[in-house]
Amino acid sequence: MGHGGGGALSAELVDHVFAPAFGGASLAALADSAALSVGGVRLAFSTDSFVVRPLFFPGGSIADLAVNGTVNDLAMSGARPAYLSCGFILEEGVEIETVARVAEALGAAARTAGVEVVTGDTKVVEAGHGDGIYINTSGIGAIPAGVDIRPQRATPGDVVIVSGPIGEHGVAIMSVREGLEFGVDIRSDCAALGGLVESMLDAAPDIHVLRDPTRGGLAAALNEIATAASVGVVVQERAVPVPDEVANACAVLGLDPMYVANEGKLVAFVRPQDADAVLAAMRAHPLGRAATVIGECVDDHAGMVVARTGLGGTRVVDLPLGEQLPRIC
Repeated sequence: MGHGGGGALSAELVDHVFAPAFGGASLAALADSAALSVGGVRLAFSTDSFVVRPLFFPGGSIADLAVNGTVNDLAMSGARPAYLSCGFILEEGVEIETVARVAEALGAAARTAGVEVVTGDTKVVEAGHGDGIYINTSGIGAIPAGVDIRPQRATPGDVVIVSGPIGEHGVAIMSVREGLEFGVDIRSDCAALGGLVESMLDAAPDIHVLRDPTRGGLAAALNEIATAASVGVVVQERAVPVPDEVANACAVLGLDPMYVANEGKLVAFVRPQDADAVLAAMRAHPLGRAATVIGECVDDHAGMVVARTGLGGTRVVDLPLGEQLPRIC
């Protein structure tokens, strides 16, 4: 299970099994989506599979994740998402009413995100060989001229911005799993980020890096960027926005909010001269109202993320080994 958690075990699986087997420069970039040129047009292309349990949770469903997860991966390349494919893997015995409810939610999420589902596939597996419904979505979108957003572009001096409070999705999933009760209503932040990214690019077309901190949370995203660009990242721990209800739930569960998944947040690395404009554009958008600067990119400790604590010390923020919360997307 740890190999699917977005941490060090996932990275080892990709680096030592999949990447050598498949090869190719586009894959080697290991971005959220591949930036490709087809007939002189720059396209972003991404795929993702969703196996969350339960199918419906506070703030969303597997259908919302299937649309928004792929749309957001495209947006992290600066692309304008346009079209999706959708593959359903159904377990024998799942109620048609449940399938219909998920399909309707997926269509509604696609319309909200401004994309169209144009092709798909359905398979049914025997009872006991699935978990009700699994979904795979792939997506394409056009990358505007002059936009070059990828993890390798992180540069010392870049300002690190997060679009809002972290940890809500992972804790929302846990709140309805195994009968856990935290005494407060915690909802997933699941949302399509394409519009927010467009606003940011209007304010500063030369954004260096965008990443949505899903599996492995903010910690994993920052570590992946630091490694890809061979730079260091310093985070001000007290600046990282963690809602009280998330902090309290994590304390009960023994979790670090930095490693808890998000499905409607992004982290941006921008030039210092662009930081104010980007921050203002984010805060003017409904999905970025709580955007805040959390740190900077530095020359020191290349490939490493460190957090400065409220007591004046520092701690290393490692890439997680596996996953704290299983099957959150």
